[in-house]
This record gives sequence, C-alpha cells and structure tokens, in this order.
Amino acid sequence: MFPEIVIRGISFRPALFCAPLAAITHSAFRRLVAEFGGCGGFWTEMLSAKQILNEDLRLSPYLRRRPVEGKVIYQLMVCDADRLDRVIGRLSEIAPDGIDINLACHAPTIRRLDAGSRLFENLPVLASVLKTVRGCWPGLLTVKIRLGQDTPGWEERFAERMKLFENSGVDAVVLHPRFFEDKFKRRARHELYAWAATLTRLPLIANGDITGPNTVRSNPELFKPACGLMIGRMAAAQPWAFASWDQPLKVDHADVWRRLFDYINEDFKPEIAISRIKIFTEYYAR
Repeated sequence: MFPEIVIRGISFRPALFCAPLAAITHSAFRRLVAEFGGCGGFWTEMLSAKQILNEDLRLSPYLRRRPVEGKVIYQLMVCDADRLDRVIGRLSEIAPDGIDINLACHAPTIRRLDAGSRLFENLPVLASVLKTVRGCWPGLLTVKIRLGQDTPGWEERFAERMKLFENSGVDAVVLHPRFFEDKFKRRARHELYAWAATLTRLPLIANGDITGPNTVRSNPELFKPACGLMIGRMAAAQPWAFASWDQPLKVDHADVWRRLFDYINEDFKPEIAISRIKIFTEYYAR
C-alpha cells in the first residue's frame, strides 16, 4: 500500500509521511518514530520563517535533525515574501530534503500574522510568496492546504489556487479535506480527493482522519487519486504507527514514553522540555 513516491527526483519509501504537529514533530519525536521504522518522510512542526534568521543552525532544537530521521521536510509559517530569500538561504545551509509552506493553520494567532489559512485566502500575496520561494529554492517544494472557507464559491477559489500551485513550480500538494472552520470537529471529506485530482497534474498526498491501513482498505476507491498518505494525531498517539502498518507490533508503552522523555531533555531546556512532554503525553495517554 503506497510503497513509493518519487517527487522532484527524491524517492520516499514507503509513501507514508508524518504530518507536522505543533510542539510534537521536533527532532526528538522524529528520532523516536524513525527508530521504529516505516515512515518515508517527516514534516517538521510549523516554523516561523523569519525566526530562522535568529536561530543557531547548529544548536537550535527547532532546526536540528539527526541522520536517523531520514528525509525531513521543513514546514514554514510565511506571511509575505519579505526577506524570504534570506530565510531560504539560511535554511539551505542545513540541507533540508524539502520545504513546505503552511496554508492550512487556522489558529487565530497565525491568522493575525496573515499566515496559514489567511495566506491561502490572499491570492496576490500567495502568488508572490510562491514565486519568491521557487526563485531561491531549487529543491522539493510542497504546500499543505485545506479546502478553504465554507462559503459560496469555495470550489472556484480552491481550483484557482491549485492552478497557481502548478504554475508556480510547487511539486506536490498535501490536502486535508476539511474547511478551515471545521477544525477537527467534522469528518475529513475523503471523497473530494478524486475531484481535487482533476484540477492539477501535481501529486496529492492525502491527510486527515487517516488512522491506519484500515482507513484506506475500507474505502480504497476514495484514496486511489492519492500518491501517498500523511498521518498526524495517530502518530503522536502511537509513534510505532508506521512500523506496524502491515503487521501488529508489540511495544512496551512505558519504555516508549521514557525514551521520548530522555530525547526531549537532550534537545530542550528544562522549562521548554516539560511543556513538550506534556503536549505529547496528552495524545499518548489515549
């Protein structure tokens, strides 16, 4: 099931990806998941593009990556094209396997910065951002999106943006088929992947309410238009979710928690580490 995808010359095997999760998908967490195996590529948690200019590339726990993590796509929170050339130039020094622009986050704090879902809505600024990133970044470029706002004309607005992605040199689209205002309260509309695929030649990575192989096997036709799957909250609840994709895996739950506890404390100062541990544990304890 989704054994491989090649995007811009980069092979991801299998085509199963770990989604960006705020305060969770840092290097310590990716290290843990990678040690289990089965994940073809990781997205970082959303990183403030301009803050990258102030980070120590060698020591920053937000930018750090370890060889065991394999392929890592750095997701950026971008509000405009200002200084993006400098941001990308600095990020290039740590050789990310790709860059992703977050156009899905609907949190009020992010919208007030004109980033995330607000950037998705602002077509002229979005076009400028994509042009700038593509002009200074020769590597893999993806975007993570939702359907937009659930108001009349959303289909036309969504199609317009899909065409923009294609014309701007984006290499793949991660689609979470919910509207912004749905948050996680309503089900992901997996039946819309087929329609979205008709709007573009770009590969689609399916995201949203995918908890394991049974999600796909129960409705295989819905996922045929996708070239890969992205798993988010289930990966936080079960860091071995990718490794156990094809067969059950017995784990010592307490040992897994302690390992991540140690990994987080290696990377973060105590006052930050405790918050990261609490956020992970809220998912894991379920």
